[in-house]
This record gives sequence, structure tokens and C-alpha cells, in this order.
Amino acid sequence: MKKVINTPKAPAAIGPYSQAVEAGGLIFISGQLPIDPATGIMAPAEIKVQTEAVIKNLEGILLSEGLTLGNIVKTTVFMADLGQFAQMNAVYGGFFSATPPARATVEVKALPKAALVEIEAIAAR
Repeated sequence: MKKVINTPKAPAAIGPYSQAVEAGGLIFISGQLPIDPATGIMAPAEIKVQTEAVIKNLEGILLSEGLTLGNIVKTTVFMADLGQFAQMNAVYGGFFSATPPARATVEVKALPKAALVEIEAIAAR
């Protein structure tokens, strides 16, 4: 059985997918873009600012389910330019310093809405 998760604490889906789905005690969070959920406006084109916005969107989804970033067990980070990895990693590390999740980071040709970073996550209850 699966439960679809939808919250105004994160940007609405821009396609035929759910913000997140829970199944078997795991929450699978779709890739989050650096979009302000209140305004629908993309964060400025600066990797540190966009990384923080993306992680806050992940957090918004988790908070809607009574969870925190500490529940995340795996992330995948998609970047438009791996040359900005150090800046992204510095911000990311500030959110996941104690017990960081497993992670993969890949460079992609382009991201939706010309974002610089997108992150998807898996969290456990």
C-alpha cells in the first residue's frame, strides 16, 4: 500500500508525479527544485542559495509528515555543473553534519526551469 504525500510546504509538482510517496515505512521524495513554495519563484541563480532552498523544500515535505532531515537515509544530487560541487557540498554539509545520509551526486546536461541543483531523497520513519 502506498500513501501519496502532498503539502503546501514544498513546491507543487510541475508534472504527473507526487511530491512524495510513502510505502513500507520509507518516504520517497521526488526531486526538489529551488522554488519558493509560497511564491512559485525560483531562487537566484547562485548554487549556495539554490542548494539551501532545495533542502528546505525537502524539509517541508518531511515536516508535513512529522519527520526531519535526520530521517533521510539516501539522497541523489543532480547538478548542472560539478565545478560548483564544493559550494553545494558546504551548504549540504551544514544541514547533514551529524549523521549524513548516503549520497550520489551527478552532473546532468540540464535541469527543469534552468535550476542549478535538484535533490531527491529517501527517508525512513
